[in-house]
Amino acid sequence: MPERETRPSPEALLEAAKQEARGRLKIFLGAAPGVGKTYEMLLSAQAKRREGIDVVIGVVETHGRRETEGLLEGLEVIPRREVEYKGHRLSEMDLDGVLKRRPQVVLVDELAHTNAPESRHPKRYLDVQELIAAGIDVYTTLNIQHVESLNDVVARITRIRVRETVPDSVLDAADEVEIVDLTPDDLIQRLREGKVYVPHQAERAVRHYFQPGNLTALRELALRRAAQRVDDQLLTHMQAHAIAGPWAAGDRILVCVSEHVATAALVRYARRAADRLHAPWTALYVATTRTQRLTDAERDRIAEHLRLAERLGASTITIPGRNIADEVVAYAEANNITQIVIGKSDRPRWFEMLHGSVVHELVRKTGSISVHVLSTEGGEPVRAKSGATRPGTEPFSPWAYLGSAVGVALALGVGSVIERFIGLQSIS
Repeated sequence: MPERETRPSPEALLEAAKQEARGRLKIFLGAAPGVGKTYEMLLSAQAKRREGIDVVIGVVETHGRRETEGLLEGLEVIPRREVEYKGHRLSEMDLDGVLKRRPQVVLVDELAHTNAPESRHPKRYLDVQELIAAGIDVYTTLNIQHVESLNDVVARITRIRVRETVPDSVLDAADEVEIVDLTPDDLIQRLREGKVYVPHQAERAVRHYFQPGNLTALRELALRRAAQRVDDQLLTHMQAHAIAGPWAAGDRILVCVSEHVATAALVRYARRAADRLHAPWTALYVATTRTQRLTDAERDRIAEHLRLAERLGASTITIPGRNIADEVVAYAEANNITQIVIGKSDRPRWFEMLHGSVVHELVRKTGSISVHVLSTEGGEPVRAKSGATRPGTEPFSPWAYLGSAVGVALALGVGSVIERFIGLQSIS
């Protein structure tokens, strides 16, 4: 197989160029309130200050914790902006003050915070984006329950819905994410000591939110989301530098969609595999000239299979192409796919010998990508690494034996004709 030409993705190169002129965003991500995100952020800020970096505080909430307040020493604080609202005096970060001061690094606590009315931006994460666009590095804190895509999941776990959320794109765009972790038992102990909420609220918080099972689930969510972000950054790096996949940095699954009725089973199998591996997955349909010859019912089945994949959580894509195997391999390599799911052909062998087999061609061209060939009758998949087929996976077919008999008969007939012209010579 000839080497596939690889060039850096123009979109990835453009994004990399934009990032060079921007400030950097570091998020201290926690599974729950009270794990020590602000404390860790201040520790990092003090280390930067000792290195001679110009660090200021835009807004930091210490909640009266002495250990945290002690880490403010030596750091310049930009005075907050006072806002009157419905008889209450609110204090917000002075965004213009920070922009005018232009430090190298600014600390902005509680990324999901909602700003006071009449602020330039309704949300603090928008303030942070403006600071980054101005070339200022930002350190900030965030709890996993404030990530938009996980809001419903956290609500089901804790039975408490958080109203303030941050778009996933903000987390994905971070240059660095540091997980601030604490065991459930240690966090509950901090609550009882009044280090998270004031003492009279601690017991209620333990009952409704800070239960060991809830905290364990939230820790897993935080770790999994951070791992997903790292995988996405790796993909961007590969595209910017024209590196063919896959790299072993987390699984990505691709399921091949067709008009065949068994495709629904392939899609469900891909979803189960994605759940087991905690992996993102994609459903792909390659539209060739053959697509134009499909019936309306077959086209409807393709659309239904893609809708099913979307309902089950996959991203879906349809791409045009002349050769299905080539397009699948090209997409897999460009998107760091590690496993491909495809249905086994139900066509007879003689047809595949004459017209070729997408499955066999795909297995031959995928290199280090694993290919799962799933029976169209709903059986378990065959994990293919080469063009060979596992013994016993082909169902009995009398046509194969009939084809062999016809082949032998034709060979005998041709031999008889040749014998008449050249005869047989004795070798004795």
